[in-house]
Formats: sequence, structure tokens, C-alpha cells
Amino acid sequence: MQAEVQERRSMGMALTMEGAAPVPMNKVEVLDEPRFSTGVDELDRVLGGGIVPGSLILLGGPPGIGKSTLLLQICQLLRTTRPPILYVSGEESARQIRLRADRLKVNGDGVLLLSETRLEAIEAQIQAVRPGLVIIDSIQTLFKSDLAPAPGSVTQVRECAASLMRVAKKEEVPIFLVGHVTKEGQLAGPRVLEHLVDTVLYFEGDGNHNLRALRSVKNRFGASHEVGLFEMSALGLQAIHDASGFFLSQRRSNTAGTIIFPSMEGSRPVLVELQALVNKSIAAESGGSPTRRAVGLDGNRLSLLLAVMSRRLSGLATGKSDVYANCAGGLRLSEPALDLPLVLAIASSRLDAPIPSGMAACGEVGLTGEIRSITQLEPRLKELSKMGFEKVLVPAHGAKPDGLGKLKLIPVNTLSEALKAATILKQAPPVEVI
Repeated sequence: MQAEVQERRSMGMALTMEGAAPVPMNKVEVLDEPRFSTGVDELDRVLGGGIVPGSLILLGGPPGIGKSTLLLQICQLLRTTRPPILYVSGEESARQIRLRADRLKVNGDGVLLLSETRLEAIEAQIQAVRPGLVIIDSIQTLFKSDLAPAPGSVTQVRECAASLMRVAKKEEVPIFLVGHVTKEGQLAGPRVLEHLVDTVLYFEGDGNHNLRALRSVKNRFGASHEVGLFEMSALGLQAIHDASGFFLSQRRSNTAGTIIFPSMEGSRPVLVELQALVNKSIAAESGGSPTRRAVGLDGNRLSLLLAVMSRRLSGLATGKSDVYANCAGGLRLSEPALDLPLVLAIASSRLDAPIPSGMAACGEVGLTGEIRSITQLEPRLKELSKMGFEKVLVPAHGAKPDGLGKLKLIPVNTLSEALKAATILKQAPPVEVI
């Protein structure tokens, strides 16, 4: 029994010396965290300005999304300024990594490859080569020899991550950990893994679009919920600097069922096109339920807005119609500010009445049909003005009386006011609104 206890003993992680005494908060010395750039602007944005030495960064995402591609591109950019870079792979051989690097035109000079899964061997190599950056692909493949559970188990993942955190802090070397995700899109392994690391980044995207979004859900050295946008190409991930121009490049004007929404992705405003399609429901006419589908949007939110429309805009008769909603371009949106433009897009499609191409909208919709105020309105308006928009529907509460440049603000209090202001009702047969 004693041997079993010894075999499963946890090393844990200590950030201070044993027996350290508490100190008054105002006596703690505060130093600016030194950072260095990754060479990728969008990644620097998500990290809060760059990589902090000694930090442990967890990068998660589904297979094939671009995690290894991004890390190899970082190797190319930092191989001369932070040599050597130690790339540890527990899933691929050094030859496989070299083949991918050649395809991405990554120069291997200054990059050391190590195919290893034993944590003790990896730590020994870190001590021996003194790298400027370490990449572990992936944390689920590592194991400690003195622990009985198999690699990928809760115990192994927790203890390996804790040991690597201790190494990162002691050696002042930043370490990237690649993490697998479950079918539900959550990082595999114990929840303590996300609490342990300094930064958690999620890669989002699908095989139907070239867009890749890198989201920060935790960052001890900067703001969380920042987003970096990339486009996947034959030569790897290309940063998208003009995000609004990227999403609006294929927009068709004077088309019913579309409207522009100024979304906030972290601290950056991005203009995206919301689309809606309303069709006659054969299933509803036969006593069944109409179809509701949302792509890039919250399906529950779509159902809620359709219920509000059915009660507050009874003349639209959307209750027995199939409704499809989409965020064009592949971005995923969840903020309440998209309520108003989504309702307008649905009404525009239902009545086959286009919304003026120079008009945008933003605002939260309440259950009584009121338009509620939203956060970060000013940066949204600045982005609309920069992109040449002429009018924007905004919540009346908290709206400034004047616009921004040539951009005119149209404050609205209710859904009926919004439909009239968007000129949808002028182009369609009379509709009863409450």
C-alpha cells in the first residue's frame, strides 16, 4: 500500500519558496512584464501585445484547424531572435514535421525537433539546450514515469502541465501547449488545466471556409476575449488586417434579407453581413413544426426573436414559416447587439423588401419588442463611418443626438419603429405592428 501511494504522489507546483511569509500588498514590487513580439500581428493582439517570458500558453482547437501551422510559422519568425526554438512532438515524427515545414517554406535553421512523450526527457532537454521558446504538441500525449495512469488521463495531464509550468517560471522560458478538444468543442482533460496555465487560446473555423478565428478566453497578462483573424492559404495562415473589408468583399447590394451589423470582436469592431431567408413551411401547413436553422448564430436566440416577432409584429406571419439565418463569411457571433439587425433581415426577407445598402443596425431586442442599449457603441459607429455607411439604426436610450461624420444615427425604441425607419414597410403590403 505504501508503494502505491508513493507511485501516485503528485509533484504539484510551487511558485514561492517553502515557508515564505506573507507581505503587505503595497510593499510588493511591481515590474512591467517584458514581452517580445511573435511576428504575427493578430497573434500579438490576442496575447495582449506579445509573449511574456516564463508564461504557459494553451492553444486548443479541432484537428486540422491550423494549430501546428501557426506554431511552425512562429518558429520561422522567431528562429533568429529567440534561438534555439525547441519543438516537441508526441504525435508526429521529426520527418513529418520537416515535410510540413517545407510546404510552409519554414527554414529549419534555429529550430530543434524532438519526438518525445516522456516528461522527464523533455525537461532534461530544456535544461540542456536552454531554448528561447518551447512548443509541446500535444499535452495529452505526455506522461510522467512515476505516475501509473496512461497518457491523456486526468492525472497525467494535470501533473505534466504543473511540471511544465514550474519549468517555465524557473527558466523564464515561454511554453506553448497544444491541446485536443472534445466533440463538444471543449478542451480535453481536467478543467484544472485551463485554470493552471497563464493564457488559453481557442482556434475556431470549419472546413467550408478559409476563415480562422483565434480567441483568447483567459489571459493573465492582458485582456481576455480578444480575437485574431486569419485566412488559411496554401502557404499557411495569413493575418486579416482589414476584417470589415474581408467580410464585406462579396456583399450584394439591394437584396432582400441582408443587413450589415457592426460586431465587436474583443476590442475591435468588425462589420459583418447577416442574412435571413423566410420560406413557406410545408411542414407547418401539415400540422408539423416549421424549420429554424442558424449558422454562425445562436439557434436559441433565433427562436426567441421569432417568438417576439410573432407576438409584436403579427402581420409578418413568421410563426408558420421556415426561417434560416446566417452570418456570412464563417464568423460566429453571440452578442445581444445582433438582435435588431437579425430581426430586420428576417422581416426584409419575409416581405421581399431590401434594406438600403448604406444602412446598418445594432441593438438588443427585449421580449416586449423594445430596443435596449448595447455596449461599445462608439467604436462600432467609427467603423461604420470609416467604411462609408450613411445611416445606422441604434437604441434610442443612450444614443448621441449627432452622428459621426456623414454617418446619421436613427434612434429607435421599438421593433415597429425600426421597421418603419428601415423603409421595409414602405416597399411591402400593409403589415400590422404593435
